[in-house]
Amino acid sequence: MRIEMDGINDLAAGFAADNLTVIKEARKAVEKTVAAAVRDAKTFAPVDTGALRNSISGEVSYLAASTVGEFGPTVNYGQFVEEGTSRQAPQAFVGPAFDRNTPPFISAMEAIVGKLGK
Repeated sequence: MRIEMDGINDLAAGFAADNLTVIKEARKAVEKTVAAAVRDAKTFAPVDTGALRNSISGEVSYLAASTVGEFGPTVNYGQFVEEGTSRQAPQAFVGPAFDRNTPPFISAMEAIVGKLGK
């Protein structure tokens, strides 16, 4: 996948000027999105014993000026449920949770970037 951005220098200059505010707001957006995605994945997960649903969690890591959010199940069969097998149809729950929470995350990031121009 290739992503191109125009005006990256202007964006970088804006981030430098409001770096701390941008970092704090972006971290909040990631934290909120991961929490919402975990909630949705638990809602969408098929339930047999409840182990799959109970294993779904999220984590946010902070490295200097970057923030990484991850979520998903910890049981070893979670991927097989999500993607299916030769004997079982997929029962996606992580993908739909991700898809549902991507637009609000993008909107939050656009709002943060929009504040830089003001």
